Amino acid sequence: MLTARQKILAHLKKTRAASAREIARALKMSAPNVRHHLSVLCSDGRVELSALHNREGRGRPEKLYSLSQAALGDNLAVLADALLAEESLRSKVESLARRLLDPTQFTHLPITKRLPLLIEKLNEMHYQARWEAGAEGPRIIFGRCPLAKIIDKHPELCKIDSAMLEISLGRPIAQFTKNDTSARGYCPFVFRVG
Repeated sequence: MLTARQKILAHLKKTRAASAREIARALKMSAPNVRHHLSVLCSDGRVELSALHNREGRGRPEKLYSLSQAALGDNLAVLADALLAEESLRSKVESLARRLLDPTQFTHLPITKRLPLLIEKLNEMHYQARWEAGAEGPRIIFGRCPLAKIIDKHPELCKIDSAMLEISLGRPIAQFTKNDTSARGYCPFVFRVG
């Protein structure tokens, strides 16, 4: 037997978006009861307010609810499995790196201009990157990994990061472990520019 919230979630999965009134009518529940359950489902992240719908006549606009992106899930792991199972991984990694970070914008720039531009572009992609000088050459540090959800199953994705750096800077990159923290989204690697 399904709970009221499970019924609401099933209804939203089927209809994509609905108001509390529409859900109440479809599930033969009271509108205040449905609004209560929608409030709880919104607060725990399974449902989100997707739109306001102006009804004809007077009154407040009607709120339309839908399943949240988190509840819908994604196909990222399946896509990564398919992409990374191929034998031509190196060429795919380089191709992905070139698509993610266009290397032509770095052409003819000295390294002193390439590094700040690279950091700016990486941060637009949510890496929270920074660079620092080192005795053996500059080091690039990522504050977070945008691929953290799937990196445990596909550590080879770190090769995309190395390829982006190599292609952009036109220099070899050495990847080494900074520390072994397992903080969510944290990238444990430092990339040394050769």
